[in-house]
Amino acid sequence: MALNDAIERAALALTDARHVLVLSGAGMSAESGIPTFREAQTGLWARFPPQDLATPEAFAGNPERVWQWYRWRRTLIARGGVNPGHVALAALGRHISLSIATQNVDGLHAAAGSSRVAELHGSIWRERCTACDDETLQPVAEADEDAPLPACARCGAMTRPAVVWFGEMLPMTALERAQRLLAAADRVLVVGTSNQVYPAATLVEQAVAGSAIVIEINTEKTAISKKADIKIAQSASSALPAIAARVARLMIN
Repeated sequence: MALNDAIERAALALTDARHVLVLSGAGMSAESGIPTFREAQTGLWARFPPQDLATPEAFAGNPERVWQWYRWRRTLIARGGVNPGHVALAALGRHISLSIATQNVDGLHAAAGSSRVAELHGSIWRERCTACDDETLQPVAEADEDAPLPACARCGAMTRPAVVWFGEMLPMTALERAQRLLAAADRVLVVGTSNQVYPAATLVEQAVAGSAIVIEINTEKTAISKKADIKIAQSASSALPAIAARVARLMIN
């Protein structure tokens, strides 16, 4: 299928949708220049295994080092910022009923203006109290790496990044919300995910096994590429703005 034909078919399918669910993965973040967890383990951080940076045990043993790691990653995300793919999804959400379930912790879907986002692995900008579980959301901005360790405004205890660490379960509220959104969707956009990280990958598997029209946007071939109704072998930053612009024109006409 020619690329322009695929873009047109995707736009027509989305225009006629009752509800669209976007399942996004690391490819969305990569287009902002944001490395994955393991890609970020360079320089100083290359000598630390993941168990020393992203586990409850690591935080209990050395919260200073864990917070230094996450503050450094916050700065990378803030410098990378939203990309045209994030912006296009927010624009689509102003024309059609659209929700997002993302494996990414960077918070960039919300920063771009998308309002209905289920963050399956949590958010690096959200902090959770280790004592009372109260949560606060921090702005997307470069971190002050010399600041004191963050403390809970309610009880004064130390806070931790509200992300899913190795050995932890996904937040059930986000996963259950994503399941409800999938059940309500008649169109599913699978963007920038290898579909290999579970349990989030089960959402993609359920989508291709169901009745919804599945549109995959990925420069790489994945396990569902042959099963998707529409495959767009292009980056999200290129494909999504083209789709959003076409949807906008179709909605006007």
